[in-house]
Amino acid sequence: MLRAPPDYIVVEGPIGVGKTSLAKKLASTFNTELLLEGADQNPFLERFYQDPKSAALQTQLFFLFQRVQQMEALRQGDIFRSVRVADFLIEKDRLFAQITLDDDELRLYDQIYGQMVLDAPCPDLVIYLQAPIEVLMARVLKRGLGHERLIRPEYLKKVVESYARLFHYYSASPLLMVNAAEFDPVTNEHDYESLLEQIYTITSGRHYFNPLPMKF
Repeated sequence: MLRAPPDYIVVEGPIGVGKTSLAKKLASTFNTELLLEGADQNPFLERFYQDPKSAALQTQLFFLFQRVQQMEALRQGDIFRSVRVADFLIEKDRLFAQITLDDDELRLYDQIYGQMVLDAPCPDLVIYLQAPIEVLMARVLKRGLGHERLIRPEYLKKVVESYARLFHYYSASPLLMVNAAEFDPVTNEHDYESLLEQIYTITSGRHYFNPLPMKF
């Protein structure tokens, strides 16, 4: 018999890897509420992709203040009991700040960050989806979101490398690292069921899941 699923699951990974779609499917499976990062709510994001230097700080501060509001909502009682799946870690905010901000901006960002109370709950499981840059770019172009049409491969490369560094040292929660290059748990039910098996069995430590594509 499978044990109960983790109480709080976070799906993470670089742009285009499919974390939000997977988080939505997991929330549906477990019949629970979903906490999304809300990138489409950031009014500076498209401007950032058009001209990174002119809008990087505004973009990052908007995300930071958004996270503060989300974490405050989680701390205020009952809502956390209904939120079991999210598509972001709070640690991702500084990851992107380090990529996009110059030294002076990063110091200012860190000063503001240090004044914020980001008492984020620790996930019971983090699912880190990985895929090569060419796969991510193809997926970004295919889904055709307005602000994402301006993403450049060199920027995406920095994002992928930063995520790799983050999770190389990450130890706060059980971690499942998934090769998502040819793995489609959102539309392929076999893939999804194999991922669920992993989710149900992990209780601690670092795990690697490199599923092979089915042959017909």
